[in-house]
Amino acid sequence: MTQQRYRLIADELEGEIAGMAPGSKLDSEHTLMKRFGVGRAAARAAVQELERRLRVRRVQGAGTFVTKRIDYVISRDRPPSWHRTVREAGAHPRSVVLDRAIEPLPADCAVLLEAPVGTPTHRMVRMSYIDDVVAGTAVEWIVHDAVPDLADAMRVEESLDEVLRQVGHVEAVRSWCRTASDIPPPDVQQRLELATAVPVWVVESVNRDPATGRPLTYSTAWMRGDAVRVVMEIGSTGAPDGAPSRTPAPDTKEVAWK
Repeated sequence: MTQQRYRLIADELEGEIAGMAPGSKLDSEHTLMKRFGVGRAAARAAVQELERRLRVRRVQGAGTFVTKRIDYVISRDRPPSWHRTVREAGAHPRSVVLDRAIEPLPADCAVLLEAPVGTPTHRMVRMSYIDDVVAGTAVEWIVHDAVPDLADAMRVEESLDEVLRQVGHVEAVRSWCRTASDIPPPDVQQRLELATAVPVWVVESVNRDPATGRPLTYSTAWMRGDAVRVVMEIGSTGAPDGAPSRTPAPDTKEVAWK
């Protein structure tokens, strides 16, 4: 097998994938071997190349499927809402609560939520989907008295942002965010249905009530790189007061997936 051969196969398949609907199943390695007249190593390398290009995802025991990535934009000007962000990207969001309990606030979270260690706080673990395909999972800490009846509210409304607005009567805004790519812990790998230990987006956020400045939520989210491309928007494209009028390049910091 030459390196050029499997890349040529991957290039041809990538062109075909462009016209296929997300979720479509890719031909098996055996079918690709017969179609291109190559051995299993070349067929497998071509599929792995498509996976590295984030065009397909493997599902253990089911096969390889065409993916669809969206831009997940994080900005001070956008509500910190999974559902709203995914909808604005033209896709269908969904989230499912896996675990929810009132727990004492641990020390690392207490610093970020500016509350005493041990304060009773909602801890919630959720799965997130894009077009009904697994895209992310998160652990969220929510100040208890912001939404005392969180459990009941989340049975009616999937979006935590909407629950805070409608039930807690607060409008959370993103006040701090840290984004990186890293290998997730084993339990997260399992929830994300990762076939191998590959890097994913890791997004930590603190959201505050703009009226009082009080922290409301702290979350750590892991997102599959073949589902989203995280884009950080920082600053404004407009010229500052007193500056010469010009057409500036967007002052945007994009965290590109490699």
